[in-house]
Amino acid sequence: TMGNWLVNHWFSAAVLAAWLGINIFLFTYYFLFFDRDERYFYTRAILGSALAWARASAKCLNFNSMLILLPVCRNLLSFLRGTCSCCRRTLRKQLDHNLTFHKLVAYALALLTAVHTIAHLFNLERYNQSQQATDGSLPAVLSKMHLQGSNKWLNPIHSNQTTVEYVAFTTIPGLTGVIITLALILMVTSSTEFIRRNYFELFWYTHHLFLVYFAGLVIHGIAGLVRGQTEQSMAEVHPHHCAKNLTQRDHNCTHNCCKDPEFGSIPAESWKWVLAPIILYVFERILRVWRAQQKVVVTKVVMHPARVLELQMQKKGFCMEVGQYIFVNCPAISSLEWHPFTLTSAPEEDFFSIHIRAAGDWTERLIDIFQLEMPRIEVDGPFGTASEDVFQYEVAMLVGAGIGVTPFASILKSIWYKFQQADQTLKTKKIYFYWLCRDTGAFAWFNDLLASLEQKMAESGKADFLTYRLFLTGWDSSIANNVALHFDTATDTVTGLRHKTIFGRPMWNVEFAAVAAAHPRSVVGVFLCGPEALAKSLQKSCHQHSSLDPRKVKFYFNKENF
Repeated sequence: TMGNWLVNHWFSAAVLAAWLGINIFLFTYYFLFFDRDERYFYTRAILGSALAWARASAKCLNFNSMLILLPVCRNLLSFLRGTCSCCRRTLRKQLDHNLTFHKLVAYALALLTAVHTIAHLFNLERYNQSQQATDGSLPAVLSKMHLQGSNKWLNPIHSNQTTVEYVAFTTIPGLTGVIITLALILMVTSSTEFIRRNYFELFWYTHHLFLVYFAGLVIHGIAGLVRGQTEQSMAEVHPHHCAKNLTQRDHNCTHNCCKDPEFGSIPAESWKWVLAPIILYVFERILRVWRAQQKVVVTKVVMHPARVLELQMQKKGFCMEVGQYIFVNCPAISSLEWHPFTLTSAPEEDFFSIHIRAAGDWTERLIDIFQLEMPRIEVDGPFGTASEDVFQYEVAMLVGAGIGVTPFASILKSIWYKFQQADQTLKTKKIYFYWLCRDTGAFAWFNDLLASLEQKMAESGKADFLTYRLFLTGWDSSIANNVALHFDTATDTVTGLRHKTIFGRPMWNVEFAAVAAAHPRSVVGVFLCGPEALAKSLQKSCHQHSSLDPRKVKFYFNKENF
């Protein structure tokens, strides 16, 4: 329900409201300023309301350009997370919505760029028409003022042969505007989910056009083509009294309005908005380079079936928590490319590990190299919020879908270690794990982990601590026939585990009802790493199966952003 969402996401809602509010305020304030301020009376005589549209969108573009880099300063976010470790977890958790906010700001930039560009196309057309006009109207007279002296011009177009295209590609604002817009279009289109998943290199390299974007943004307003009347000129010849005089000029003029108005450029100010975030980001990159230089020792390499590579590593001072991820670089492939991988080891282990599935050029080449030699690896991280909330519930339902199963390797291992060490802070008495995937081939390593946990728990007489259910959502008739043939075997034919694989999707109402019946007085934490559609389904089940009686079963939903 909306109420539940606001309780869980009040901080996100507050940030969103503040961001929207500032954008609306900046746009409205500057729109009214340029639409009414007397200094731009003559500018508006030529341009009309398009001036206000262009300037108001420019202010919002500066504001959002200031924000766009902050959510991708990973080390800054880690520092903030560390400093507010005493804060409520919901507050720290919001820092994991950094990429969502980054995308939101990017879409706002795209929309504002469209508004700004369209407004300036209207402005150029009106400047052009005014320059060519010979009807003695106020715009026509103002456009000829460049003939009176260097400080007198208001219309940047001084020739009747000028076209909009000519201005766009020969002036500093025109050319930088075209370059900035192209860079933004390429960055936004190459960051779609499909391209990120299938052509990560394309996304990675195209996104570095942000350097071109910021360089263009800082230079964009330097020429000062949009002008207004100077303060001194306003005092001498105020447009309220003197505008008529420009179109009805008397050669033997003796009154106060005889003097022509003088104009000055609006100073470039984008650099003031973006200077601090750019400095922060430069420090961020320097810190990343320094951290990447720290030596990483690969202690073990395991090649699992279906081309899944497991790397076990050690690095001085490396300290992880469950559910975190690292960025990995292999200079032998590319010194520029860094790829994120979820950690699959537990904090209690004396190494940290990742499992790399062949899914794209970079991962294919990395797996090939490791089969021939031991290349140098650089690691940055760990990043992300720890999923320690799992340990705060008596009963936990963990749901992993497809590649979303990876973080649960770390969680399940860590819970087992806590269990072994009789950790007093561990409240968890029972774990239900649901694994949904189309094909178990790529996750044979996860089967091995479950099998080893299963064995350890059976040996220590705790076999009922972990109940897991595997759902194979993509299967064909040959698998089904094989299962039918070996239905009475002790282990599963697909995974080799004691728990049988279920074909098809889980019926969540049945699963939740069974957990509620088994734990009638418990608080159950439901954790998902998977798609949004599944999140909605689980959230609905949590709501339906939670009792209104505070002494009875309650389900709390947690969507992890790994």
